[in-house]
Amino acid sequence: MGAAFKSLRQSAHIGRHSIVTAVLVSFALVVAVVTLMVLTAIGRVADYSNKLDDERSWETTVGALKTFQGQLEATLHDHSARNDAARHVYGTDNQGWIVGNYGDISSNGALFDTAVIVDDDNKPVIAYHDGQPMTENIEDVLGTAVWALVDQARTTRITGVPEASGYIMTRDGIAAAGAATIRERSGRIPVPEGHRRYLILVRYLDAARIKMLSNTYVISGLTLVPPDTVALHAVSIVDPLGKSLGRLMWSSRQPGDMSYQQVRPLVLGALGLVGLFFVVLLILGSLAGRRLRAEEVQARQVSLRDRLSGLLNREGLRLDVDRQVERARSDGTNVLLLYLDLDGFKEINDAYGHGTGDQLIRAVAAGLKVLVPPQAALARLGGDEFAIVFPTKELNDAPALRLAEQILDFLSEPLEIGRRVVVVGASIGIASSPEGRIDREELVRRADLAMYKAKEAGRARMTCYDTAMDAHREERNALELDLRRAIDMEELTVAYQPLVDASSCEMIGVEALVRWNRPGHGPISPEVFIPIAETSGLIEALGLLVLRKACEAARQWPDLHVAVNVSPGQFRNPAFADYVRSVLNSTEIEADRVTLEITEGYIIQNPERTRQSIERLKRLGVNVALDDFGSGFSSIGYLRQFGFDRIKIDRSLTMNVLEDNRAREMVKATVALARSLDIPVTAEGIESEAQGRALAGFGCDELQGYFYGKPMPEAEISKRLAVQMATALDEEHAAA
Repeated sequence: MGAAFKSLRQSAHIGRHSIVTAVLVSFALVVAVVTLMVLTAIGRVADYSNKLDDERSWETTVGALKTFQGQLEATLHDHSARNDAARHVYGTDNQGWIVGNYGDISSNGALFDTAVIVDDDNKPVIAYHDGQPMTENIEDVLGTAVWALVDQARTTRITGVPEASGYIMTRDGIAAAGAATIRERSGRIPVPEGHRRYLILVRYLDAARIKMLSNTYVISGLTLVPPDTVALHAVSIVDPLGKSLGRLMWSSRQPGDMSYQQVRPLVLGALGLVGLFFVVLLILGSLAGRRLRAEEVQARQVSLRDRLSGLLNREGLRLDVDRQVERARSDGTNVLLLYLDLDGFKEINDAYGHGTGDQLIRAVAAGLKVLVPPQAALARLGGDEFAIVFPTKELNDAPALRLAEQILDFLSEPLEIGRRVVVVGASIGIASSPEGRIDREELVRRADLAMYKAKEAGRARMTCYDTAMDAHREERNALELDLRRAIDMEELTVAYQPLVDASSCEMIGVEALVRWNRPGHGPISPEVFIPIAETSGLIEALGLLVLRKACEAARQWPDLHVAVNVSPGQFRNPAFADYVRSVLNSTEIEADRVTLEITEGYIIQNPERTRQSIERLKRLGVNVALDDFGSGFSSIGYLRQFGFDRIKIDRSLTMNVLEDNRAREMVKATVALARSLDIPVTAEGIESEAQGRALAGFGCDELQGYFYGKPMPEAEISKRLAVQMATALDEEHAAA
């Protein structure tokens, strides 16, 4: 019986051992299989890495060729679409200009090596290589494929940009070439077909430039080989006729293989440890992953919301627009996007503090939530910008226009913020994506552009995107760049319009008016570039430039006072008075000879800041005038409240003073009001002697208008002043 019991215990022990052994063997097999799978996977990853690197090298090589060609395309466009080029190339006796602007600069290999101009019969006008005239036949040097590019430039003259580029085989090897019709910057060709000329530029793809491409784009061993060369890693270069010219070949780095050899021993060692802790890590990882996923979801929701307003933020809007555009592509609906920018928010923020500004943002957000459709997404993009996106079955902008009108009506009403009542408007831009044809990025760009057009048009309005806005934006950007340069180089000039005494008609002052003769474009109206200066932040530099030039000029006219217009952008700057003091000190002109003119529009928006600015300026000794009085909402209260030293009656009142009884009575009342407050009056827009006599009779102290003189250079003012002084002396001698 004991033996039997012992045998039973041995059997149990063997059973437990077998189980353990089986488990261990099974685990070992699992580890072995896992090890094999891991090594196989690493091997595949290595192969994939090699493949990706080769694909990257291929794409990079293709991109390098495109970039090399694109650089030539940009140079071709800059040299073919030029107003002066069109004028000289199609003119007569301009060979010197053509050679100087095309032939001579072919010596600059960074741009191009060869420059050729041909007529409609492909006969050369000029042909230069490396800055020297070409004596050989163009076709012998550049091959026949170049004419295909010229033909492409001809055929695209109506439907597209008359330019074409590609690679050609020349006598000296492969080169990037381009052909373009010589035209004005606007695209207009000043001569009819049959009389046009075409610019051909060539840039050789020589060994030095291939080495440059290899270094720039980090392509190992980049080499140009013949087109029939068998190579595993190469990109073909094809001319416009479809003929293979050669191949760019590179050396494969095989980064995957190198990584595999380094990682393999470590993987084998690590897998042994992974097997021991696999179960524990699996459990812990599962628990941690579940917790992290919950936290990630929560954090994701928080990250898509604006903390101040509770609305979606920019990222949240991006995701929602993508979703709605994708849905519109499948169901054929329309996606409408509205961009809102609050008008006057900065002034409210500055005047009452950020706390009031934050309350205003929350109030606007709450109001918009009520107005937007149920399916709409409402977002705050930051600062005072909001956006609304919603789908509609209407394939036009009508639903957005209706919503925008409701928003404008809502924001036109005063808002009670704490104990204050503020008024804020909005400029709204609208863009649409019918059937999802416009992607999110382009849709946002269009809405943003339309919003800025609404702001430029006068604010408190809505504007739908139009393709013409893109051209306008490009022209505006170019104008802004040129204006910035003109201000930096002090290329703007100042003209001076006489201000005459109403009783004697003698010149007693001048108004300084800025003028800009934009190079290549001619004179630009202040009505065009002043608003651009205001919106681009250039207005302060422009205003100070005009003030300084006017004060410098006034030093030679000690008997005249000078008036300078001040923009709202300058007035908003708390340091403006300090800038004026600096100009007065540097020009050494008496402060009481300077009058700064401001229009009433800014006063209405910022009465408290206006009062503070005027007080600071008057402490300097300068005079402050209210310009364009009577053109808008001018009132007695302004004259009393702000203590203006002078008012200028707007030409809208003075121009009809002889024919319109109402205008005449308004002028009389204005002058009487100013007299009661002991404020001198200047009448603008005088274009006849009868107008001048009438306004002088009404009591105006000073007159201004084309009858007394148009804006003129300072030299003309000096001449006129000299004649006036000489006449006065003659009259004194005659009286004596």
